[in-house]
Amino acid sequence: MKDCIGIINLDENEKGMGELVKKRVLGSVPIAGKYRIIDFVLSNMTNSGIECIGIFTKNKSRSLMDHLTNGRPWDLHRKKDGLKVFNFGDNEPYYEDVHNFLDNIAFVKYSRKEYVLLAPSYMICNIDYSEIIYNHKKSDNDITVIYKEVNNADKSFIDCDVLNIDEKNRVISVGENLGEKKHANISMEMYLMKTEIFIDIVYDSIRSGEYRKVKQFIHSKLKSLKVYAHKFEGYVSCINTLEEYYKTNMDFLDEDISHEIFCNKDLIYTKSKDCAPTQYTEDSVVKNSIIANGSYIEGEVEDCIIGRSVHVAKGVKLRGCILMQNAVIKANSEINNMIIEKGMEIGGNEKYIGTKNFPMVIYPRNFKY
Repeated sequence: MKDCIGIINLDENEKGMGELVKKRVLGSVPIAGKYRIIDFVLSNMTNSGIECIGIFTKNKSRSLMDHLTNGRPWDLHRKKDGLKVFNFGDNEPYYEDVHNFLDNIAFVKYSRKEYVLLAPSYMICNIDYSEIIYNHKKSDNDITVIYKEVNNADKSFIDCDVLNIDEKNRVISVGENLGEKKHANISMEMYLMKTEIFIDIVYDSIRSGEYRKVKQFIHSKLKSLKVYAHKFEGYVSCINTLEEYYKTNMDFLDEDISHEIFCNKDLIYTKSKDCAPTQYTEDSVVKNSIIANGSYIEGEVEDCIIGRSVHVAKGVKLRGCILMQNAVIKANSEINNMIIEKGMEIGGNEKYIGTKNFPMVIYPRNFKY
């Protein structure tokens, strides 16, 4: 889709992510072993033929920039179009996105693309946008928003937008998921519109001073704008809390979900690193786990997600844990249902027991990103 520009909006709800976003943006948080959260939306866009992508981020973007490099993993290292990253101009930006878009509106104007696809990073899925873009072009709708019909809204997708839709799939109002009902039409916060409409929304939001976010403007203009709701049928998870982050990682241990996300015809790409294959000693026991390359496993690992270059020493017992890259677990330690940050070293003969509903994060004092 060479006539569509992709905008990844990292002005996301991070308040429930705790220490994981203390020194990095949500999009650069490790997930599923070797991936980062932003890999999913980036891959979805490039797999759909979008060749011009802008990432609008907050501060704390060092980790993000290190991961993105020049965009090569997503075939975005090119002279024309390709990948661009834009930061907030303020040192301490407010929780909003319209000013960031306004400061960098030239990127949208001079892209000379007819359509804009606006999406967050924290909606984890494998989606093909090309058909959605094609159908939007044929319609007379001003905006197409993608949503997921769920039956677990009482436990997941808390604080997400809920779409109220009429019989013609037109959005008539937007509410908030308070977790009181199981069934809900959850907005995936993915909006497709003509470039001129997007630019007008940014200008009108700034001019009126009433709207701090693009989606707020859209929600308030449902009577004047034709906003069509497109239903997505695949797996979706919204990582806006530590609990959802933990649950999503554990979901990847389900064979059906893992196959849909990672073994689809459209793959999820990430930054590659030159590491040796993971080594397993004769005494190691590994069950139902995802382990990235470069690791050395001597102990027992069950229902875990392990990143690159992790060392699990002899006598260690891990159950339901997420270990980020370069973590070290020394001999005879036992850890259950915990999130271990990048570069964290756990001493020998230690014991940490968490719960699946309230996972805890262990991180080093000198943690950088």
